[in-house]
Formats: sequence, C-alpha cells, structure tokens
Amino acid sequence: MDPESSADAAEEDAEPHERFALVRAGVLGVIFLLATCGNFFFLGTLWKKRKRNTRTQLFLLHLCLADLVVAFFQVLPQFSMEITHRFRGTDFLCRSVKYLQVVGMFASAYMMVAMTIDRYHAVCMPMVSFLKGSFRRYLSIGAAWLISLAFSSPQLFIFSLQEVEGNQHDCWATFIEPWGSRVYISWITLSVFALPAVILLYCQMRICTTIYFNMKRKAIQPRRTGTRGVSNAMLKTVKMTFVIIMTYTVCWSPFFVVQLWSAWSPSSAPTKGLVFSIIMLLASLNSCTNPWIYLYYT
Repeated sequence: MDPESSADAAEEDAEPHERFALVRAGVLGVIFLLATCGNFFFLGTLWKKRKRNTRTQLFLLHLCLADLVVAFFQVLPQFSMEITHRFRGTDFLCRSVKYLQVVGMFASAYMMVAMTIDRYHAVCMPMVSFLKGSFRRYLSIGAAWLISLAFSSPQLFIFSLQEVEGNQHDCWATFIEPWGSRVYISWITLSVFALPAVILLYCQMRICTTIYFNMKRKAIQPRRTGTRGVSNAMLKTVKMTFVIIMTYTVCWSPFFVVQLWSAWSPSSAPTKGLVFSIIMLLASLNSCTNPWIYLYYT
C-alpha cells in the first residue's frame, strides 16, 4: 500500500474527529456560560431577598454553589481538553481538578437529599420540624458538604499527571488491575447516584401520600378544627424539589449506566461516537437547568 495514500486516509479520518471535538467544545462552552450566568443570577436574586430568607432558600443557595463547582471544575476543564486534546497543567492541578469534579457531583446529590429530608420533616412531622428545624437544617447542609469532601478524596490518589506518548502528558487514572476500576466506578455510582436516589424516592413517596391524605381529610371534614393542612407555599416547594430530582435523574442516570457498562463490559460499551457524547453532555446540562427551575418556583 502506498504510504502517501495511507497518510491521506489518516488525515481524512482525523478531520471528522477534529470537527466533532470542536462541536463538543462549542456545546460545552454554551453549557458553561448558561450554568455560570444562571447560577450567579440566582445568587443575586437570593442576595436581594436575604432579609426574608427562608429555609428553602438556604438549601437552594448551597445547591447553587454545588452547581458552580460542577461548572468550573467539570464543564470548564472538559471544554479546555476538547480544544487542546490534553490536560495542560501541573500534577497538583490535575489532582485538584479531578477531586473538585467529584466534590461537585457529591454536593449536588447530597444537598438534594438534605433539602428533601427537610421537606419530609416539614410535611410529615411538622411539630418536630418547627421545634428543631433550624439546627437540623444547618447540620444537614454541613453534613452534605463534609460527605462530599471526604468521599471525593480517593480522586487525589487515583489521578495524576502521566506521560502518555512521546513527551506529552495527560491527567490519567491508575487502578489496580483487573478489578480496581470496577470497584471504584461501582462505588461512585452507589454513593453518588443509587443511595441518594433511594432516599429521595422514599421521602417523596412519604411526602406525596401525606399530602394526599391531608387534602382528602380536609375535603371530607372542611370545618373540623385541628386538621393538619398543607399550605400553597409548601406545595410549591415540594413540586420544585420533585422537578429538581427528576431533572437530576434524567441528566445523570445515562452517565452512570454507561460508566458501569464500560467498567464491567468494556468490549460492548458505547465509549465513543455520537451517543456517548450526548450522554456526557447531558450530564453536564444539569448544572445549567437547576437555577432556572429555582427561579420559576421561587
């Protein structure tokens, strides 16, 4: 085979790949702008309403901060790598970025858990929520951040700046073969997605059944005093929490499914191509949809 024709064919194959990378970079750039502008705009809205700050706004503030961590340390580094094709930075920066990437994922998930548990107490156990609500809120928010910081620590040891080819370096992970990557990806999926999903599902089911029976009781006995009702503001907050949870599930579940698939069956997993890129971009999209959900309901 002619070497020149082989080189021409390689160049032709590389051109679509480069164009596809530029398209991904453009989409990631738009997602980053939407996420940062949306979240900073919502933070400004919360600042204007700080004198009448509510329990829900406190959770939304920290959800907003978690989304900004995702935008700056997950979407932005991915955007730069789509352009440069390699990680440009020191070993310390490599480990820090990979650590903060997972911190944002943990914080988003567990802040939703904290907010949903708070809604559960407010609807299902209002007297307990009234008496101990303030302390519980700060405790749950602090616990969510501590869990995020602690559970993300393996990233500092797994990732490092490594020489990949020639004199080029990239930020890569090193696992104990053959089971290290499977254990780690399964752990991340369980702790970031599966466990929070179970807690969120349980709380939402209890909230919905409590609201249903309260409204049914109120309809049957409208004049009976002492009937526990649910205010319109609380209903709106519950709806907002439900929409946030559903958006998170839709955006992140394909990502975790593909990650598990690639870990346990790498030969058949869709790790390249259009479908894989859409799944990766869909996960990043969650950080820019949340602030508009907050603004709509608040």
